[in-house]
Amino acid sequence: MATASASYELRFDAGRICLDLLATTHPDERLGAVEPLRAWITASGLVPPGTPLHHADDSWAARFRELRDLVGRLVRSPAAVDPPLLDRLNELARPAPPAPRAVRAEDGTLVRELHGPPDCAALLGVVARDAVELLTDPVARACLRQCEGDNCPIVYLDTSRGRRRRWCSSEICGNRERVARHRRRAALARA
Repeated sequence: MATASASYELRFDAGRICLDLLATTHPDERLGAVEPLRAWITASGLVPPGTPLHHADDSWAARFRELRDLVGRLVRSPAAVDPPLLDRLNELARPAPPAPRAVRAEDGTLVRELHGPPDCAALLGVVARDAVELLTDPVARACLRQCEGDNCPIVYLDTSRGRRRRWCSSEICGNRERVARHRRRAALARA
């Protein structure tokens, strides 16, 4: 995943892992199959690099999409949350996260790996717990913002100084806005 388009596809700039999961819907579905999900799980840091995820299957992708949809509904309208949605989030947050351990790498440094292959419920639990933390923290909730980019549905945590961040990513949506503004000025100048 070293290409520019691949880095565009997998985004981790929303400020929380549960919000990064929401970003997998834009501009297109990123978790439609198990292979992109495996890449997302590794790139997100849910598992250490090199953790085998061969046992993940299409049911994992469906379960992560379910959690993503649930988190999206809860984050976008927390005041209008139905109790069954919270019950489902709490159920998904219940399993213990994968257990890490420190081992020596070939060069003698200590590295993190998991005690065994992670199961889907444990990984979902990590993301669901992050959503619970976000939704129950009034300071963090106050920092939630919707990207102001055209047609961008991404929600992010605004931890910028002065809380004036406008876009999910200055390099993506911010750049598009600046280019569009430049084109509008140039068109007015020509007219």
